[in-house]
Amino acid sequence: MTIRQEAPRRHAGHALSFATELRRQASRRVTWIAVSVMAALPLVILVGLAIGGVPEAAAGPRSQFEDLGSLASSSGLNFATFTVFTSGWMLLAIVFAALFGDAVAGEAKDGTLRYLLAVPVPRGRLLTVKLLVALTYSAGSVVLLVVVALAGGSLRYGWGPLNSSITSAVAPGPAFVRLCAVTGYLVVAMLAVAGVAFLLSVLVDSSVAAAGGALLAYTTSTILDQVAALGAIRNVFPTHYGDAWLGLLTSPVHTDMVLRGTALSLGYAALAFGAAWWCFLRRDVLN
Repeated sequence: MTIRQEAPRRHAGHALSFATELRRQASRRVTWIAVSVMAALPLVILVGLAIGGVPEAAAGPRSQFEDLGSLASSSGLNFATFTVFTSGWMLLAIVFAALFGDAVAGEAKDGTLRYLLAVPVPRGRLLTVKLLVALTYSAGSVVLLVVVALAGGSLRYGWGPLNSSITSAVAPGPAFVRLCAVTGYLVVAMLAVAGVAFLLSVLVDSSVAAAGGALLAYTTSTILDQVAALGAIRNVFPTHYGDAWLGLLTSPVHTDMVLRGTALSLGYAALAFGAAWWCFLRRDVLN
């Protein structure tokens, strides 16, 4: 009798491992589409620059896009930086919202959520594994974007210093470290969007609705952040520090905005993920 009582508890603890869920999510359409798009984007930009050429530097003041674009072909590091800037926050937001929004709502939509809980998998464990897997694929997509851009750009334009019209050239070694820091900041900055998508994924049974709601919140924040009349209120918008990573490319490095953006994003993420846990542990799962 003792053995029969302990077996279900052991089974519950190992019913859904991180590796198992990682393999399950790899087969989902949203996962391989997101990963494929992020991997293909640098190659598309490379082809575009090869066909259309790099924009020439124009006289007078230029935008950040024009500045980075005119230097994109100077080295692989410059091309990777240009690719990150070209991808923009919207593409990253779509990827994070899609993967986190599908984490729980996708299972509910397919009718497999209640079966996972009936295995039985403890709700806390299920949500933890889902969160970690979504974070792995989302962060991995950003890393993949940068790696493909750096590899493709280096093969095409060579390995050289990071150049800019607003600061002195940065040697390849330190520039690579800065690019890694930029990648890390982009992942952390997207956690606010991820948190909203994950919370909505717990509350609704449609992954499209969860991702769409997160993107709506992101877009609203972006629009309100452009309203100068709001003054200091804009500092609490999750998208306010979206371009703070550019400070990591200057000489000397400016980290004040990066630190503020990191703290703000982590704060929003903690609130959203905490709310997701609270709601899911009390939710009646019907699908």
